[in-house]
Amino acid sequence: MISYLEGELIETHDDRITLLVGGIGYDILIPAYLMNEIKEDEKKGVKELKLHISYNQTERQPKPILVGFKHPLDKKFFELFISVEDIGPTAAIKALIKPVGDIARSIEEKDARALRQLKGIGERKAEKIIATLKGKVAMYALMQKIEVATEVIEDFKKEVEDVLVKQLGHKLIEARKMIEEAMKQNPRISSSEELFEEVYRGQKK
Repeated sequence: MISYLEGELIETHDDRITLLVGGIGYDILIPAYLMNEIKEDEKKGVKELKLHISYNQTERQPKPILVGFKHPLDKKFFELFISVEDIGPTAAIKALIKPVGDIARSIEEKDARALRQLKGIGERKAEKIIATLKGKVAMYALMQKIEVATEVIEDFKKEVEDVLVKQLGHKLIEARKMIEEAMKQNPRISSSEELFEEVYRGQKK
């Protein structure tokens, strides 16, 4: 089973790429929200890709389907998403036109209307998604809509998260939500001290 690949992007299509790894070309399906990012990187000359792979093969689908994600949490969400009745890997790929965090929030908020905006998801499927996954995707719903690119910011966010959980007794999901809300309120935060201040300013409201 294949779970991770690193290689050179040699070809892109509407819903898939060909990744050259050790002299072998792998066809990998890519969700729309990530394909846009990959194509933008390709225009800038970025050819190297590191992908977490969801490997799918069933009796009804004997030919293996590889689905690629840049982040392991996106892969885990995808594998939950295809556990919903009548949503297989191919249908899921077409549906994921928004970032995972956005879709997870719609599920947790029981927002069927937002889910129906996904490609191929009608009213019946939207209700099935909510019934199957509500309460199971909260951690993905807390993922930031816009990922912060610099490692420095990720480092101080992790530092604040550790203090909130290990020293102040907050649950991990609660701590991450507090940090996410603080970053939304003040995207210019650049240190753990500023982040702590914004977190607790939010708690006093």
